[in-house]
Amino acid sequence: MDFILSIFNYLSTYIVIAGIYAIFSLGLNIHWGYTGIFNIGISAFFALGAYTAAILTSSSPSPEMFEDFIWGGNLPQNMGIFNLGLDLWYFAGMLGAILICGIAATIIGWITLKLRDDYFAISTLGLAETVRFIFLNEKWLANGSRGMYRIPKFLGDWFHPAYYNYFYGFFILLLIFILYLIVQRAINSPWGRVLKAIREDEIATAAGGKNVFLFKLQSFVLGACIMGIGGVVYAHGIRYLDPLTFDPLMATFIIWAMLMVGGSGNNKGAIIGAFIVWAIWTWTDFLPGFLADPNLKFFMIGLLITLVIVFKPEGIIGEKKIKLSSKTNLKSDKKVQTTN
Repeated sequence: MDFILSIFNYLSTYIVIAGIYAIFSLGLNIHWGYTGIFNIGISAFFALGAYTAAILTSSSPSPEMFEDFIWGGNLPQNMGIFNLGLDLWYFAGMLGAILICGIAATIIGWITLKLRDDYFAISTLGLAETVRFIFLNEKWLANGSRGMYRIPKFLGDWFHPAYYNYFYGFFILLLIFILYLIVQRAINSPWGRVLKAIREDEIATAAGGKNVFLFKLQSFVLGACIMGIGGVVYAHGIRYLDPLTFDPLMATFIIWAMLMVGGSGNNKGAIIGAFIVWAIWTWTDFLPGFLADPNLKFFMIGLLITLVIVFKPEGIIGEKKIKLSSKTNLKSDKKVQTTN
C-alpha cells in the first residue's frame, strides 16, 4: 500500500512540474511557433511573474526569519472577506503578475522587436540575466540570494498537506486546458493568421497592408503574459523562490527542448513535449548504477532532440499544413483561363 501511495505522490509531483513547464511552452509557441520570434529570455517573464505573485501575497518581512525585503502585499489577509473563502487573492496576485509581464514585454518589445532575429535573441537573453541579477543583488526587493520562502498555498486550508499536490496537479491541468482554448481560438482567428503570415514572410505580409511590428508586439506581449502565469503557478506550488531558480538551463533552454520535441506551431505538441521531456528528466533518477548519473539527463534530452530533428523535424505533433488537392488546383487554373 505504501509503495502504491508513493507512486501516486510521485505522479502528482510530476504532473505539477510538467504542467508548469507546459504553460511556459504554450507561451513560447506563440512567440516562435506562430510568429517566428526567437525569444531566449523566457526566464525573465518566469521570474517577473513568480516574484510579483510572491511579493503581493507574502506576509510582511520578519527580521527573525532573516528576511531583508521591505514590503509584502499580504493579500490573503488584506483582501479579508473579499476572498469569499475561495482564496481569490491567488487570482489577484496572478492578475498583478500578468500586468507586470505585459508592461515589461511591451517596453522591451517596443525597443527590440525591430532588431534582426539574432540581435533580438541576444537582447532577450541579456534581459533575462539582468532581471535575475536584479533579484539577486537588490535584497530590499525580494530578499536577494536567501530567497522568498513564506509563499502561501492556494486553497491550502482545504487539503491535507500530504495530498495537496493531487489538487494542485488537477488545478494546473484545468488551467492548461483553459489557456489552450484561449490560445487556440486566438490563433484560428484572423489575428492568428496574420501571425503565421509574418512567420512565413514578413515582407509579403507588410506589402499586404499589415503592420508587422504591431502584430509581433501583440504576440510578444501575449506569450509573455502566459509565461508570467506559469511563474505564478510555480511560485505558489513550490513555495520557494531564489535567483538560481531562473538559471537559463532550467528556465529557458529546457523549455525550448520541450517545444522542439512536441512540435512548434501546434499547441497540443507544445503541451505534450513538456510532459515527455520532463518525464525523461525525472525518470532517469530511477535508473540503476552509473545510469543514474545526473549528466545522463542532458545526454538523453540531447539524444531525443537529435532523433526528433532527424526523423520528425516538425516535432512529434507538428503543425498541420493545409494542402490543396489537385482537383482544387485544376479548378482554379480553369477559372484563371476563363477570365483571361
